Amino acid sequence: MADTLKITLAQLNQSVGDLAANAAAMLAARERAKGSDLIVFPELHLIGYPPEDLILKPALIQRAAAELDKLAKATASQGPAMLVGSVFVRDGALHNGVALLDQGKVAAVRFKHELPNYGVFDEPRVFTAGPLPEPIVFKGTMIGVPICEDIWLPDVCKHLADFGAELFICVNGSPYEIDKDTLRIDGVAKRRAAATGLPLAFLNRVGGQDELVFDGASFVVNGDGSLAVQMKDWEEQEVTTNWTRTANGWRCDKGEIAPLAEHPEDIYCAMVLALRDYVTRNRFPGVVLGLSGGIDSAICAAIAADALGPERVWCVMLPSRFTSQESLDDAAECARLIGCRLDTIPIQPAVAGFDEMLSGSFADTKVDITEENLQSRIRGVTLMALSNKFGPMLLTTGNKSEMSVGYATIYGDMAGGYNPLKDAYKMTVFAISEWRNKHKPRIGLGPEGRVIPQNIIAKPPSAELRPDQKDSDSLPPYDVLDAILLGLVEHEESVEQLVSEGFDRDTVIRIERLLHLAEYKRRQAPPGVKLGSRNFGRDRRYPITHAFRTG
Repeated sequence: MADTLKITLAQLNQSVGDLAANAAAMLAARERAKGSDLIVFPELHLIGYPPEDLILKPALIQRAAAELDKLAKATASQGPAMLVGSVFVRDGALHNGVALLDQGKVAAVRFKHELPNYGVFDEPRVFTAGPLPEPIVFKGTMIGVPICEDIWLPDVCKHLADFGAELFICVNGSPYEIDKDTLRIDGVAKRRAAATGLPLAFLNRVGGQDELVFDGASFVVNGDGSLAVQMKDWEEQEVTTNWTRTANGWRCDKGEIAPLAEHPEDIYCAMVLALRDYVTRNRFPGVVLGLSGGIDSAICAAIAADALGPERVWCVMLPSRFTSQESLDDAAECARLIGCRLDTIPIQPAVAGFDEMLSGSFADTKVDITEENLQSRIRGVTLMALSNKFGPMLLTTGNKSEMSVGYATIYGDMAGGYNPLKDAYKMTVFAISEWRNKHKPRIGLGPEGRVIPQNIIAKPPSAELRPDQKDSDSLPPYDVLDAILLGLVEHEESVEQLVSEGFDRDTVIRIERLLHLAEYKRRQAPPGVKLGSRNFGRDRRYPITHAFRTG
């Protein structure tokens, strides 16, 4: 029976469905952890997380079993045992589980008991819950291996402790959400440690996967609730933790306590990492976007430069007769500060062509929002043409405030492949813009110093689709709008609740109406990274056609 253990926590990125590459990365990590007794990988790391309905393909299940067998055989050579998350079939049922690979074989397998079915999670759709698990015996130590959701509820940890577990190693696929790192440590891990008296190692993955991004931030808490190890957020990292058997049970030695990104740096890093992995894994050479001289496109250009490097960012100014010289100057200065390419393609010839083409059908009608939307759609067609011809993915730049109330043109400024701001309200856009002008994120590839001209941040937002247009012509001030939307979207509050909080009734009724009317637009919007508790997409699944209103 060992009185000390060296356990390496491998906080790695992964590629969903690329089993061979994921397995090779795990073997490389094992090689680097030669002095450890055990190396641990995140939840479902062999196949990637979340696999969604890809997991229903029999060929994937077969390949996962074959790759796991290869990994098991590799542990016959000198080096640590491996705790690997994968998919398993037992008695015809599909399970999310972990396998202990040791001495050339699969030494033990445990299945996830608590399958989440809320927010972005719908694991009961594809997996069968396993029984309450027993500990795994490793080098004479009873190790409990709860899987992600298994520690968010008390039953699994209590069962493992009652069954004789001496420490917990919890493997996770826990996506980023604002303030979630505090919730994981204080709201979950320390509570399980306090209830059982056992230390808990929490291993999370890092990297982007479509609308989700994983922040890493793995940690270890001891049985007394003290934080022994805090790994970095937003970066891959492998940390070897040292454990000692004491008179009071196992304890993890004090190790690195890495500082975590504070708000709003965490939001900015989420956008950068999510975009980087989305573009890279889908094999785009870079991105193209319309740079209007406004704050949304400016911060998107900065995010793209930090994600990919300025040389892979192509900005295009698409002025109309309503575009001010101020906007032209601001866009040019923004591109200069970021260090990215900027081209200018005036859209007036296309606008004139559409005016002539539609003159018969539009005869005896007044100019209205139709003509405004035509400008946006011409810009969308132009940018998509550049994307098709040269290969970069088109970024859209609409924020969550605009998407909530339909202040966007479908097949116009909504055209594109990915939207970094999809879950960022307008006031968040201002906050991250101010932050980025003073700081460069440690994962950023863009320039040091200011990247957005101060005039872009200071001037009143405008779509510039008609003379002297301002967003405030048709929307409440953004601080008011965002507060109402936080109530309606994030907290599912009614009109009456918001009125009781001091908001104007007519304004709230109008915003609620716009929110529901714009559902069909959002259903056709490109994906974008989840930041808050209710992103448009996996978190919030509303019918397009419904008549319910709260006011």
